[in-house]
Amino acid sequence: MQLTIPKGYVPKLVSDMMEQAISFIKEDFQENLADELNLRRVTAPLFVLSGTGINDDLNGVERAVSFPIKDLGDARAEVVHSLAKWKRMKLGAYGIPAGFGLYTDMNAIRADEELDNIHSLYVDQWDWERTITADDRNLDFLRGIVESIYDCVRTVEKDVYNQYPHIFPTLPEEIRFLHTEDLLEEYPDLSPKERENEAVKKYGAVFLIGIGYKLANGMKHDGRAPDYDDWSTETAPGYHGLNGDILLWNPILKQSYEVSSMGIRVDKEALLRQLDLEGCPERKKLMFHKALLNDEIPLSIGGGIGQSRLCMFFLQCAHIGEVQSSLWPEEMIAKCAKAGIVLR
Repeated sequence: MQLTIPKGYVPKLVSDMMEQAISFIKEDFQENLADELNLRRVTAPLFVLSGTGINDDLNGVERAVSFPIKDLGDARAEVVHSLAKWKRMKLGAYGIPAGFGLYTDMNAIRADEELDNIHSLYVDQWDWERTITADDRNLDFLRGIVESIYDCVRTVEKDVYNQYPHIFPTLPEEIRFLHTEDLLEEYPDLSPKERENEAVKKYGAVFLIGIGYKLANGMKHDGRAPDYDDWSTETAPGYHGLNGDILLWNPILKQSYEVSSMGIRVDKEALLRQLDLEGCPERKKLMFHKALLNDEIPLSIGGGIGQSRLCMFFLQCAHIGEVQSSLWPEEMIAKCAKAGIVLR
């Protein structure tokens, strides 16, 4: 268990006002996001069948929460980690054309999460996906989508300030685009997380490109599953990836703060390449992968945006448990209570 207690921390809102603010932020942000990216809302599953390849592996080590289904002959279902593949399949099923997409509430249980100020067993995010063309599979298009999302974030930050004038905005006007290779070159003696902290502290808001491919030092900045984001396409000599994370500087915790993981999704070539790189070519036989290789699923871009993460950031909270209900170690609950941090 890791826990940071910011010196002199005082919550910006009392409990009943916090509930109202959370509702306000969630409604405001999703409306802005839908308008900005031409998305329509859909209903999403909490679980999917195991063995179909629809669930996501995240960085490849998290175990999915699973259970047998009596009326399906004890076939196993598993709680979703995210909905990257499911959303892409829905784009095709609904016939959504390029330039338009969908979003949904994604709720997940990540039993292997290491609990701290920003990590919970319960994950809630807006999962979104948008159909694209082959010509859109480039960094310029990716940057344009990221800037649109960042505009939504800054708009809601201003709306929160208008609603609660004692909560001052902190974000810079523009988000900075950096590649993981850039961070390695600038901070070769630091760990990946330490590099992120230095860069985001410097710029305030960063989109970090190229997470998943091995860097010049032979190590990955962080892991990514091989079958949703395209992290292997070469974009310049020595630079790979059409994906990344939106990172904000958290002024309360004084650290880099991820609010979104997103990217242009794999096409057939990238899927086959990444399955080989990760040593799992047998996945080609799974339902999702076969559909993609048979051109039954459209090209897309998409990602997840943390709901509680954004609420925590906008309301300048010290712990994600202030804006969501989950389970926490008794020791963490006691230490937080002593510091005036009420976990729900």
